[in-house]
Amino acid sequence: MLLRQANRLKSKSLSSLQQSSHRLWRERRIWLTAIAVTCGVLGLRWLGGLQFLELAALDRAFRLRPADPMDERIVIVGINDIDIQNLRDWPISDRVMADLLQKIKSYQPRAIGLDIYREFSVGEGGDELKAVFRTTPNLIGIEKIPDSTSPGVEPPKLLKQAGQVGFNNVVTDSDNRVRRVILYWGVNGELRRSFALKLALLYLQDWGISTQPAPDNPAEVKLGQSVLRRLGRNDGGYVRADDGGYQILANTRSSGYRTVSLTEVLNGEVDPALMRDRIVLIGSTAESLNDFFFNSYSREMNGTVQRIPGVALHANFISQLLDAALYGRSPLQVWISPVEWIWILGWSLVGAVVSWRFRHPAKLAISLLGSSSLLLGSCYLAFLQGWWIPLVPPLLALVGSSGVITSYIAYLKEELKKSKEFLSSVIHMIPDPVFVKDRQGRWIVLNEAFCRFVGYPLETLLDKTDHDIFPPHQANFLRQHDESVFETGLDSESEEEFTSADGAHYLTATKRSLHKDAAGNTFLVGVIRDITQRKQMEEELRRTAAELVRSNAELKQAQYHLQHLAYHDSLTGLPNRQLLCDRLLQSLLWAQEHDQLVAVLFLDLDGFKHINDTYGHAMGNLLLKAVAQRLSRCLRNSDTVARFGGDEFVVLLPAIPHVQDVTRVAEKILDTLSQSFALEGESIPVTTSIGISLYPTHGDDPETLLKQADLAMYQAKQAGKRQYALPVEVEKRAS
Repeated sequence: MLLRQANRLKSKSLSSLQQSSHRLWRERRIWLTAIAVTCGVLGLRWLGGLQFLELAALDRAFRLRPADPMDERIVIVGINDIDIQNLRDWPISDRVMADLLQKIKSYQPRAIGLDIYREFSVGEGGDELKAVFRTTPNLIGIEKIPDSTSPGVEPPKLLKQAGQVGFNNVVTDSDNRVRRVILYWGVNGELRRSFALKLALLYLQDWGISTQPAPDNPAEVKLGQSVLRRLGRNDGGYVRADDGGYQILANTRSSGYRTVSLTEVLNGEVDPALMRDRIVLIGSTAESLNDFFFNSYSREMNGTVQRIPGVALHANFISQLLDAALYGRSPLQVWISPVEWIWILGWSLVGAVVSWRFRHPAKLAISLLGSSSLLLGSCYLAFLQGWWIPLVPPLLALVGSSGVITSYIAYLKEELKKSKEFLSSVIHMIPDPVFVKDRQGRWIVLNEAFCRFVGYPLETLLDKTDHDIFPPHQANFLRQHDESVFETGLDSESEEEFTSADGAHYLTATKRSLHKDAAGNTFLVGVIRDITQRKQMEEELRRTAAELVRSNAELKQAQYHLQHLAYHDSLTGLPNRQLLCDRLLQSLLWAQEHDQLVAVLFLDLDGFKHINDTYGHAMGNLLLKAVAQRLSRCLRNSDTVARFGGDEFVVLLPAIPHVQDVTRVAEKILDTLSQSFALEGESIPVTTSIGISLYPTHGDDPETLLKQADLAMYQAKQAGKRQYALPVEVEKRAS
């Protein structure tokens, strides 16, 4: 009896195990999809493709977190633009700084943080400031350790000797936001503390709290009730981040701090109780000094992103350290990588299972929305408890797995639909040639249209292969496409060449797909379309299109040539009078807007008529071309050389700062053209006379400037040629 019960129980267990194995095998696509999508998401994350989104999600979580109360332990003495205007001096002189520190010191704060660089003495009062430094043991100054972005700034010598200095370097992410705090930095074997840590430790002295090695990991720091876990380069949403020094995640406060101005402190307008037993930070809040940073609470307001002053940023760091030491509010913690991988895989599996179970669109949408909401809620609740866990990767895995499974289900439905259509009417009612092959490539079902197309009766083709009917190269090509469909299981469409029984050649497009019967046998179904005429028409269209392209190019070339002729001199290729006037008008508008000079140089070749009479018009034309080339080479690219007609040229000099620049150009032109021209074996000397007009001195429109330059040119010729002149000059300058 007991033996029968034991056998029955064993049989049930085996049956249950077998059923579970079969179910897992049937649903293997769910697991394969979840694992594949997870690997893809992890790969994308490893490449850094999700870092920006994960950091943005972290910022959103900070902004959604309930507002923190104002930290009454910290007071900021801000130096604003009004303070700087009242002092009429920046940097603040040593005397004003000494007075400020004495005032604050008299209010008996626990610690004073001077977030202002003081590498050198400024103005009067140096001895007074040094005395304050010597007699204020709770004063902490700043230094900037050299890094990749700056050479660093030294601290005040007296404070450095007393060990009352902390570095104020901050590390920013790729979007220039500060999300991390540096506590320690090693420099030449010396371990230095940050400005925030030094001030926090001063404040915590009354509680007997100092930094200690963490019990479970001596390489990490314990401060009061919290262990400040060191941030690794791939922790949280970071990918290969710079983890130099000892960094922790910033647990930024949403509230501000009590702030008074420098003027209020100097004028005694501050209640001493406001600073007593508190940390007082002195730093810039002036917009003009631009000592601002972006953090997780920086958001766009009225088109600009809000920033936080550097002194307030350090106040945030100090507040975080005080909360960690006194109340156990530790920095944000992260999971180790394997736990994050399991978390992402779990949500990928949820997406796959939901899509596999709920195939109705409405149910699927509701299930995915609920899963996504659960994920978002879980990440937010974990954040409120001080954990930064992945949000974007699991959400992407959830949606990705769901999309893959949904696509697969749609594919199965489409294949089932094709099979039903195939069994009902595909073979005998489609007018196009249709064939069905088995795995060995043999025709097993054919319609009459296929038989007519190939030119063989049905009895001849059944159970035959392509190699039995078609030439070897065609048969090999067809078999290659059949095998590709069998191996991949994907539909394909290819263009092929057929030779019928009567020797006629056809170009065809064949669409292939796989179908399975109830027994699971796989068949290849192909539908053929004759595209011979279409290909011929396509070839004709290609030739016509090529001809149209050539015609269009010729028309564009002709249009460009006509446009060039309309605006350029046909002999020299230089801009003509119309193009010069257009450019002169543009230059005048620009010069009027930017308060610059514009110069017009009117050139007339001296003795050109004699050259024409002596050497002939052909030689005169060659000389004009050579003059045009020399003028173009000796001027700037922004200058314009134009031919006005005959032997007259005009040079336009835009954006000229000084008149002397114009005269230097004129002298350069005189020197350049005074060198003889070697043309057709002849050495032809030529000189030029230049008239100069300036905007706005001699006119403010093109017509007046050209007229004035023309008159000045005639003055130059009357004065002896080979020189330049301005209309208002009394003395003419010879080159």
